[in-house]
Amino acid sequence: MIWYEDEVHQLEKKVRSTAEVTNRTVFYGSSSIRLWNTLDQDFSGKPVLNIGFGGSTLAACGWFFERLVVPVQPRSIVFYAGDNDLGDGRHAEEVYLFFCALTAKMQRHLPEVPFSFVAIKPSPARWHLINTIRFANQLIRQKIERMPGYHYVDIFTPMLDNSGRPRWELFESDGLHLSRKGYALWQQVMLQHPEIF
Repeated sequence: MIWYEDEVHQLEKKVRSTAEVTNRTVFYGSSSIRLWNTLDQDFSGKPVLNIGFGGSTLAACGWFFERLVVPVQPRSIVFYAGDNDLGDGRHAEEVYLFFCALTAKMQRHLPEVPFSFVAIKPSPARWHLINTIRFANQLIRQKIERMPGYHYVDIFTPMLDNSGRPRWELFESDGLHLSRKGYALWQQVMLQHPEIF
């Protein structure tokens, strides 16, 4: 976890500097969150805070949860991670267990706060992992369905074309990170989830 310390330290400063702002929807997770540079404009009029950090795994998000998320006292949380864990060779079951550990921290520190898990995306760069991605999403979705106040945000399905392959226009040239069209799609899906805001 030492690898993330510099960026996490900068995020802690950001959290402290905006501590007077309350009732925010916190976007937390890996680079798909961190690189969402138009978040404020995309959800104009809604108080949001981006505390994503690059390259983060679901395990790392759990590790830094008390330092980054709890101090904000968010109105709700939008969470995206798991992608990098699978890319690092973790199994779907491990990602599920990391998610369970994170939700245990949620229930301990922020039991009344709505939590929205954004499905692990079907990127071209990780297409060789697609069955593992599907299984991880399935395990997490099944747990969420048993948890009041938790929501599954399905960005996976609309990111596929009619033949069931990733829509390239939604991704940057690396086939992993989202393009502006990809973020526009995420925005559209999230606005259909009133619990987020």
